[in-house]
Amino acid sequence: MNTSRSLVSNTSDVVRLERLLPGPIERVWRYLTESSLRQTWLASGAMELAPGGSVTMTWNNDSLSDEPTPERFVKHEGSTMTGTVLACEAPRLLVYTWPQGEALTEVRFELETRDDAVLLVLTHSKLVTDARIRGVSAGWTAHLEVLRQRLAGIEPIVFWAHFTQAEKVHSAGA
Repeated sequence: MNTSRSLVSNTSDVVRLERLLPGPIERVWRYLTESSLRQTWLASGAMELAPGGSVTMTWNNDSLSDEPTPERFVKHEGSTMTGTVLACEAPRLLVYTWPQGEALTEVRFELETRDDAVLLVLTHSKLVTDARIRGVSAGWTAHLEVLRQRLAGIEPIVFWAHFTQAEKVHSAGA
């Protein structure tokens, strides 16, 4: 199984990424929704899995890597974001708001079983600037790589290297 399949699409105000991940779908769902698993690849925090429920994300990217956090991101360590669940259909669909500055963006995870793997389609929409689209693309690219590694039983050690490489790729298309 090729678990590194990737598609990045940046159109208008949307970032869309696809990843083929090790299954089963219920395990991938748990990594999206359970704080103790989500913190190993994205952020910790409570999530009420029903429309109107609260989503809390506390960022500790320094725990995702053996590398030092780049100086420009140190100020974000430990910061918290609160959103609202817009849709939840376990284990296939999760949509919630994602505040970014003054903008209220939306993140959508769609999961589909593919043989012994799971196709994850992530769509982050309502992004208001090209710089934000590039940053979100790089961030999700790196976080989803850590998720893929976790699901494959690999201990990720280079989150920031993935982020920096993705940032270069997404900036080159600007």
